[in-house]
This record gives sequence, structure tokens and C-alpha cells, in this order.
Amino acid sequence: MSNSVSQTLLIEIFTEELPPKALPKLGAVFASGIFDELAKLGFVAKDAEVESFASPRRLAVSISNVLAVQPDQAIERRGPAVASGFKDGVPTPALAGFARSCGVDVAQLAQGSDGKQDVFVFSSVKAGEALVKVLSAIIAATLKKLPAPKMMRWGDRDGQFIRPVHGLVVLHGSEVIPAQFLHLEAGRSTLGHRFLSTEAIELANADEYAARLFDDGFVEASFDARRALIADQLSNACLELNAQIAPSDGLLDEVTALVEWPVVYTGNFDEKFLAVPQECLILSMQQHQKYFPLLDQNGKLLPKFLVVSNLETADPSHIIHGNERVLRARLSDAEFFFEQDKKKKLDSRVPQLANVVYHNKIGSQLERVERLQSIAGAIALKLNANVADCKRAAYLAKADLIADMVGEFPELQGVMGMYYARIDGENEAVAAAIEGHYHPRFAGDSLPVGAVAQAVSLADKLESIVGIYGIGLIPTGDKDPFALRRAALGVLRMVLDLPLDLKELLSMTAASFPDGVVAEGTVEGVYGFMLDRLKNYLAADYPAADIDAVLALKPTLLNEMVIRLQAVAAFKALPEATALAAANKRIRNILKKVEGDLPELNAALLSDAAEIALHAELLKLQPVVSRALASQDFTGALKALSALKEPVDAFFDSVMVMSDDLAVRGNRQALLAALASLMNRVAELSLLAE
Repeated sequence: MSNSVSQTLLIEIFTEELPPKALPKLGAVFASGIFDELAKLGFVAKDAEVESFASPRRLAVSISNVLAVQPDQAIERRGPAVASGFKDGVPTPALAGFARSCGVDVAQLAQGSDGKQDVFVFSSVKAGEALVKVLSAIIAATLKKLPAPKMMRWGDRDGQFIRPVHGLVVLHGSEVIPAQFLHLEAGRSTLGHRFLSTEAIELANADEYAARLFDDGFVEASFDARRALIADQLSNACLELNAQIAPSDGLLDEVTALVEWPVVYTGNFDEKFLAVPQECLILSMQQHQKYFPLLDQNGKLLPKFLVVSNLETADPSHIIHGNERVLRARLSDAEFFFEQDKKKKLDSRVPQLANVVYHNKIGSQLERVERLQSIAGAIALKLNANVADCKRAAYLAKADLIADMVGEFPELQGVMGMYYARIDGENEAVAAAIEGHYHPRFAGDSLPVGAVAQAVSLADKLESIVGIYGIGLIPTGDKDPFALRRAALGVLRMVLDLPLDLKELLSMTAASFPDGVVAEGTVEGVYGFMLDRLKNYLAADYPAADIDAVLALKPTLLNEMVIRLQAVAAFKALPEATALAAANKRIRNILKKVEGDLPELNAALLSDAAEIALHAELLKLQPVVSRALASQDFTGALKALSALKEPVDAFFDSVMVMSDDLAVRGNRQALLAALASLMNRVAELSLLAE
């Protein structure tokens, strides 16, 4: 091998079927791990390209422009100073030791500079190491770092991997590199599709890997390319059927990880199953069978589905009928659960919640429901919602937790409660709130619709946050087992649009718990916790300094948050803004040093023309700002402050605040305190100062 020529390096680990949900990450980490290690050691040229392959039975990586031998490496070591290297013409022990460590005589050392003084220098060239010597260790080290769900052993061997390994291909150009992994020696032979390809595929060189597997092995080895193939076939099938695929999280990726030669077929099921809520049928198809349910253009489930098969055949009828038969059994189960659940009214299930533990320090789900009724009823009054409907919805909100269908599909909690409430003849607002109170369930999810659903949703999330936080289970780092951050964000998204006082909501929620359950200081703690979440939420749309300036006032009416931020932005655009923000910061620094309470501002003690003028402008602006704030004209309130620039500048130019006369000093400090109070009623302007 010569290091003057770079060639493509191919590494393939051939295994039993790999875990599908982990496959995309396994492929990416394997490819990047091999590439990074080679690049670190200098085997990879700057223009090298890396391609990852991951299919159910293989992890592989192809890297272009890989050298067979590392470039030679120049080595330079600096030793003792020249001035102190010899004593009486004899090398000092330090110099002799340095030469010895370099493996040369003192006479063979050169001289150079370390930037401060002349020193002895040893220079040499380390010959580059061959790829063959390091590749086995790189492969083993990379495979150990894979995010494997679980490792396993097989046969009577000591080695372990995610799945049993049956083959190793390592090619550099057309040459096999004799690498090893576990019990395997590298070769150039791989296998194609488990059923569609019967003979081994001998690779002449690394560059033909993907094409040979596709053409001769019926394998699309690239995860991304295979995913795109499936997406195209699904899209074409939908066009033919005038349908759309029901949304799903991760199903396309999971199916891509289950097949090597994807072919999409259309199946049907009995229309009688459409009497079951479509959410149940959709989940059954997606979770249990990995099928793609089809909806019409109005979002209604059709009695059809798409299946991604790993087999291509001229007559796919046996594949289609086999999948239809399996699905019929699954849908029959869903139908049975639904029919059984309908035999009991939803409200008859509520007492059974006494047997369902919510948390051992907080009580049962039934006790929680009683709190939800109280909280939702109180919120209803503030939203002018129907109190009876809110309390009824809160009473029924958790009843479906013990329904058979929800036991089978926990994701359907709330959804099934809505259906059962409708079957029982409950008010539509109540039924809709049972489902809606779980919203928003994730970032970007829709908010609950209607005042009843909003009240119950807020009650549910507030009760969870205050209760769990109040017993000391505060989220730390990446640990948040009760999803309090998600619940807090849901509350914030709602109250940003509602005329509700957050502090009041938290106090009301804490009061719904029995005495001694939630710790003292919980309301303040949760309030701070939620303001931190609010800051993160708003950061995508507003400058951090603006958010900090508004949050510094500890606002509780969060529906004013956006217009306050808009007002701050308008204020910052004023030519006077920079000077006023700086002056406000100066005022804050002065007032920080005040010990004890300030005296009442006494106009009679004002003697300097500048402080008299500032006081006059202050009196003039106070009613203007108050009227603007009363009508939530925060922009107008801040713009009115622009009139303060000249009197404030004049005050600081000519007035000595820290007068020797203590009465005068206190009075001037009181004037500044009044000024700060006026200036910071929309936001803490000192935080806008640079």
C-alpha cells in the first residue's frame, strides 16, 4: 500500500436484525465515529466524503479519500537553555538527560528559540503508521460507543454486541484490510436480502458497495434513500386512492428500519369497524402492525391501509390477505374493548378512582378529581364560563383512566372519555373539555378550545405543578419525571391570552390541598419556576434584555406580557432611550446604597433649579403615565418618559445627591426613588442600559 494514493474505505458489520427504533442513530454514530477517529489520526483527506448505511441487517460506512498510510509527522522537542547547557565544557545533567530521552548524543542536538531564549532542540520525522495497524482498534472502539439499547452474547463466545454478528467487510479500494472484530476476520463478501437474494455478493472494490447491494442483493442500504423510497411509494398510493396518511410520530422511520427492499401494498378492512372511534383503529394499526391508516380529504378514516412489505412479488395477494387477517384480529379487540366500555356510564367509574394512586404523598386520583373540581370552578368564575359545566368536566376528566380501551392504549386518555361522555348524553362542552383538558400535550400542540376546556386544562396542570413541586419533587437538570416543565409551558401559553392572575391561580391551587401537604413557599417557588419557563418560551421572539426588563417587575397578569415587550421595543427606538436607561441604572446604584427607609419627598427642601425642574416634570408626568397604564397603553406610558431626558441630564450635571446636609441628601434620594418608580412601571429600564 502507498500513502500517495487515497481510496475509498468501506466497513460493513453484518448482523441479525437490529433494533428498529435505534437504527437511525446507530448508523449515524457508527459512521461519524469511524470518520472522526480516522480524521484525528490524519488518514482522511480534507475533501473526503462520508456516507452512512444502516439497514435491518447491517451497519456500514463508506469514506472517500482515505490514505493507506498516515502522512509522516514532524516532531520537535525543546530542551534546556543553551546558556545553561554546559558547565566547564561538560553537558549538565539536564542537557545529558534531554539528549538521552531523545535517543541521540548531545552533539546531535540543534539550537533554536522558544521565543524567550535560545534552547537545545531535537527534530525528527515520525514515519506514518499503516491503516491496517490501527483499523481493528478503531472499529472496536467505535462499536463500543454505539448508543445500544442492550448488548447480548451468542453461542459460546465471550464477545458481545447489540445483535449476533455474522460478517465483516473491510475494503480499502480493491484491497481487503485484515481487520478483526469479535471472532470475525474481514473479507470482501456480504449478503443481500434475506429472501430475495440467495448468493453471497463478492465486492471487487469499496466504491461498488451500494450499487451491488441494490442491483444484486435487493437491498437499499442507505437509511435516508430507503426512507425516501418508502415516502414516494406512500405518496403515490395516496394519490391513486385520493386519500391521506393519518399523522404519526416516527412511524416512517421505524418502518424504514424494518425493511431492506420496501414495497408498499394497499389492504382493506371491514367497514363495520368504523363504528369504533377512529383514534382507536388508527393507534391499533400504527402501534401494533406498523401500518399507515388512510383518511379521506375531510380527515375521516377509510376502511383501507398501506403496509410496507419487505418482499416484492408478482402476486402480492397472499401478503395483502395475510396482513388483512392479522389486522382483523386487532380491530376485533378494539371493537370488543369499546363495546365493553360502553356498558358502564362514565360517571359510574369515578368512585373507582379511589383505588388509583396518584402519588403516595398526595393521595388517590379521586382526591385529585375533587381538587380539580374546586380549582376549575374558581377559574370558571374568572373566565365567565359555566361553573356547573366546568365542575362536571373536571369530575369526569379522569374517569376513562380505568376504561379497557385506555388500558390498551394509554395515549387515548381523554379522547375515550370524550366519546363515552357523548354516548352518555353529557353536555357537548363537558365532553369536549374531557379531551381538551390534556392540551397542549407537547410543544406546538393546539390549546384547549372554549372556556370550559380552558378552565379544566388549567386546573389539571396547576394542580400537578403545585402538588408535585410542593412535595419537593422539583425538576433538576434533565430530570423531570412528572413533566412539570411541559405542564408549566402549557399553563403559560394559555394565560398569555387570558385575563388571569398567575400568582392568584397558584395560591388558589395550593389552597385546594389539605393543610401540610404542600410545603411553605411553594407558591413563590412555582411562580419563579414558571417565570424561568416563560423567559425561555419568549426568547425565540424577543431580545433577552427586553424580557428580563419586563420580568424584573414580577408580572402576574401575563396577558400584558406581549404588549409590554412591544412597548419596550418602541421605547428603545426613541433617541432619548439610551440616556434614560443609563440614568435609571445610575439611580438604581445610588438607591442601593441607602440604609434604612427613605423620608417622604418634601418639595420645600428642593433648592437647586435642576431638582426643582425635575420635580415639576415628575408631577406633570405622573397622571399621564397613570392614565396610559390604566388603559394598557404601555407604549404611550414609556414614550411619555422621553420628556424626562433634559431635566434628568440637568439634575445629574448640577446637583450633588450626596449632600453633607442629611435632610437635603435624603430628600434628593426620595426624589430619585419617585423618579425610578415612575420610570419602571412598564419594565425595569435599568436592564436596558449597555
